[in-house]
Parts: sequence; C-alpha cells; structure tokens
Amino acid sequence: MRFKSSKVDGFRVFAVAGINTVSFGIEASDEARKGLLGFAVERFDPTEDERYMMPGFKVFASVIPNPDASTIASTRDHPVQSFLWDDFTAKDGREYEYSFFPVRGKPRNLDHSARPVKITIRTEPLFSDFEHDVFFNRGVASSQAYARKFQNKKPDALVPPKDAQAREWLSRKLDDALLRFIRQARANDGLLCCFYEFRYAPAAQALREAIDRGVDVRLIVDAKNNETTDKKGVFHAAFPRVDNLDLLEASGIPLERVVLRTARKNDIQHNKFMVLQKGKRRTPTQVWTGSTNLSDGGIHGQTNVGHWVRNEAVAASFAAYWDLLSGDPGGQADDTAADAKRKNAELAAAVADISPTPDDIDAIPEGVTPIFSPRRGLTMLDLYVSLIAQAQRSGCITLAFGISKEFKEALREHTPQSPITFMMLEKRDAPTEKNRDAFVFINARQNVYKAWGSYLPEALYQWTRETNARLLGLNKHVSYVHSKFLLRDPLGDDPLVVTGSANFSAASTNANDENMLLIRGDKRVADIYFTEFNRIFNHYYFRSVTEATKNAPNAAANAEGNLFLSEKPEDWLGKYKPGSLKRKRVDLFTGMSGFA
Repeated sequence: MRFKSSKVDGFRVFAVAGINTVSFGIEASDEARKGLLGFAVERFDPTEDERYMMPGFKVFASVIPNPDASTIASTRDHPVQSFLWDDFTAKDGREYEYSFFPVRGKPRNLDHSARPVKITIRTEPLFSDFEHDVFFNRGVASSQAYARKFQNKKPDALVPPKDAQAREWLSRKLDDALLRFIRQARANDGLLCCFYEFRYAPAAQALREAIDRGVDVRLIVDAKNNETTDKKGVFHAAFPRVDNLDLLEASGIPLERVVLRTARKNDIQHNKFMVLQKGKRRTPTQVWTGSTNLSDGGIHGQTNVGHWVRNEAVAASFAAYWDLLSGDPGGQADDTAADAKRKNAELAAAVADISPTPDDIDAIPEGVTPIFSPRRGLTMLDLYVSLIAQAQRSGCITLAFGISKEFKEALREHTPQSPITFMMLEKRDAPTEKNRDAFVFINARQNVYKAWGSYLPEALYQWTRETNARLLGLNKHVSYVHSKFLLRDPLGDDPLVVTGSANFSAASTNANDENMLLIRGDKRVADIYFTEFNRIFNHYYFRSVTEATKNAPNAAANAEGNLFLSEKPEDWLGKYKPGSLKRKRVDLFTGMSGFA
C-alpha cells in the first residue's frame, strides 16, 4: 500500500509498504533543508505497544571515531542522512506509526526541537485469500545480519537450534509457502507439477504425503542427458537429471506418476510451477510459480520469489501447458534433422495457441496474462524490452545471466532525461578480453543504474566480514541473484509486473520450457515487488560500489567518507542536487499515485 503524511514545516513523508519492507521517500523544501543534519526515526507498533528509536549504521566520526562490529547506534544520536530510508524489519499484516524527527545543530550538540513528521502505514499480509500472494526469500546471505547472527557459518555447521534458525532466516517463509501450497491438496484433488530441479527433500516428502492421502500427483522433471567430459578429462554428470532421479527414488514417488522431459536435449525444462486441481472434476484453481528451484540453494541462498495465484483462468492455461509438455514434445535424440525441426515448430505453435503474444504494451490486458515458452521468434522478448525502454517514469529488472543485447540496443540511445532504469545483476556488467571492442556500455548517461552480487570479504570499521551463498555451500553457479522479474512504472496508476522462470533472454523465449506472468494494474502486487527490489538493490548497491572502487585512487579516503555521517549539513545535502541518482529516487516517491 502507498501512503503520504501531512506536510509539516516543509517536510512530507511518502511510504510504500510491502510485506516485511517499508520504503520511504522524504520531500523537503529549501527552507526545511537549512541546517538539516538528518532524521531521527521512531517506530510505534500498536499491536505490541512498543515505541523505540530505529537503529542506524553510520556514525559521526567526531563522536565515535573508531566504530567496530559491536557498535550500536541510534538514529536519535546518529541521524539518517538521507531523504530515502527503508525499514526491513516490519512484520506482515501490521500497522505501524513512524515519526521522522528533523535533527539540526552539531554532532556533539544535536537539536531535536523540530516537530516530527508522522505517517501511519499498514504492511501486507504474508498469507491471504487475495488473488496473489508473493514470497521472497532473504536472498542476502552476504550480509551484516547473517554475519552477526550466525557468524558466517554454514547452516549445517551450526548447533541446534541455531541451524534451523539460520535456515528460517534465509528462507523467510518461502519454503513454508511452497509446502503449504502442496499440503492444501486433499483426497480427489490433483497436483500438476513441472520442475527443472527436483532436489529439495521437504518438497518431495510433501508430495509423497499428498499421494498417500489420495491426491493425484503428476510430475514433469528435467531429465536431459547432458553429461560431459571437459578438456581436462573431468567427467560431469548430467544435471539436474541425476539429482532429480535420485530424489525421486529416495522419496518413493512412483515413476508412473513422472514424465522425464528428455526431448530437445540442448534446451532446458526450466519451469518451476504447480497447478492445484480441485475435486474429481480436476478443476484447475490455483498456481504456484516463480523463480524458485526445488533445491537448498533455491530456497535458502540466491534471491528467489514464489508467486501463488488464485485464478481459475490462469490455472487452466497452466494446466493446458502442462498437458502439452507431458507428451515430451519436440525433437528427440534419434530424430532426423528435418523431423526434429518439424516437431520443434509444432511445439512452438502449440505454445502460442495456449498463450498468444500481445501485439504491444497497450494490448496487455488488466489482470493476469500467462506467457509460456518455447515460442516462435523473439517478439515476446522485444515486448519485455519495450516495457523497460518505454516506461513512463521508471523500470526495474533482475537479471541472473547478464544484460541481453536486446536490452542494450534499446537503452543505448537513452539520455539522463529518459525514464530511470534499475538493474539488479548477478555479476558486474563489464567487458572481457573476448568482447572488449563490441561491448556496449549503458550507465548513468542512459539513466541506467546497476548493482550486482557482491560482499565485503574484509572487515571495515563497523562493517564486519561477510560471506555469500557459494561460500556457505548453498549455490555453485548463481550465488546472488536468481529471481526473474521486471517492473514497469511500479509506483504509477498502471503498474505492470512480469515474473516467472524466464531470464529475459533469447534462449528463455524461443528454446527453453518457461513460464511468465504479466500482471497489470495490481498495485498490491507491484508494491510488494517494488519494496523487495528496493531491499535487494539497496543491499547490493553499496557493496557493488565498494567492490568497483576498491582499487581506485584515494579509495581508502573515499571509503571512509562513505562509512561515516557528514559533520556538516551541506556535505550530504549536496548529494541531492537535481539530476543526481538520489534526487531521482526521491522524485519517484513524491510523484507516485494510488495512495491508500
């Protein structure tokens, strides 16, 4: 939900509330900015009748010159020097009152006499009966919180009950939601499941239990035989085929209930969805989808989202797509080239019949539109690109495998006055020796701002050393960002969310088995996705900048300047001049619509 305060002495606070994250933007007049050292932030929780000042991280060097990992700072004494602030500790389905106290004076003699700006918000429930429920895992094993709570140890290396607490903290109820979707199925219901990775024992056990209580469980799993021996003579077993088959056997799920997807061996069966069918008529009613692979790393490591949809028309489309894939369509290993080409074309045509490509942005209807792959050509990818490139005010996207040429070509002609684009990447977008000449740079000149997966390998003042999902043994290949979602004008009256399994690439459009949801006009869904994108982007942006500038001249001095609060108002207020990234981000809040 979206909220705004009354104006108090030239200040107004705007807020977007998701489930556990509340994002704030603060509007301040020129007069209100005079002498401003920042804001002390107080939160009142009427449910628990608790009122307290929120903690901060940065401190005044003149007050605490040598902070360390044990330093605890209150925003009353070390105020927030930003017109943007986020609370990542809210509980779902709860009302809060926030008070922003303008702080002036000097670091050792702060003036708290200004009137506070108060704003009351309500977070979204985690579980509901709405059309959509959205579940993000924490996705930030590389964090100060994990380091402080669990000492950067692998969950399995922690002594009970700490091991379970670590997994709970990392999953943030994503696994609970996945299992709840399965456990709602009763005798005579059906569950149509379609998984790339089937490597998470609790999910397999839940499906086995569903079978035992009379649920008609059917599965499609990736079983492509892609085993290889590399140039060094090292053998690599077929993935995820071997792991998938091992868990199927271990869980006792009868193989007659399983379709092994082996056709089109060079393209992956990348879906991660389930369809609930109710009663003996097997009426499709609900869908579980998103980016979350059924694996320990998918749940507890890299960023992922699970999306629960209660919509019979959408569920019917997914069921039709499942039926199509259950025949293992497409070219087989022993087909002639001509036969394989014909079968692949038939598959793409059948997919298009189930989910036609909208002609353009205007043709995307309000509500939920499912999109499946593989499909002919790249028209759907071009539409995704246009959602970002032709946004009215802003676009956000997560990219696990880099920025495709289609996005770069569309954005390279943008200017600093174009709609702002935020990209959350798994790895830094940088040229290599192989593509140095052809590499296309997109950055602030195109009004594009990027963050990428990174962590703090060494302690730095009050920032302690961090770990990441790979070092914790949770993920091998994608350690940070695995989610696949796109937001077009999320804070406007006509937000559009794209979410699912596809990586916004050519392969995910015309080659792999994939599914996506286009969700138009649902502000609740947009607010949840926006606040979670904000959380992840903010978390990694600081680490990305630290990583990118660590070898730059005066890196140590610049780092120190960024790690402490400014002692003078003008030193931090100058970062909000027109055209700056910080100012642009504030403008997104002050220009949003659709308030509660």
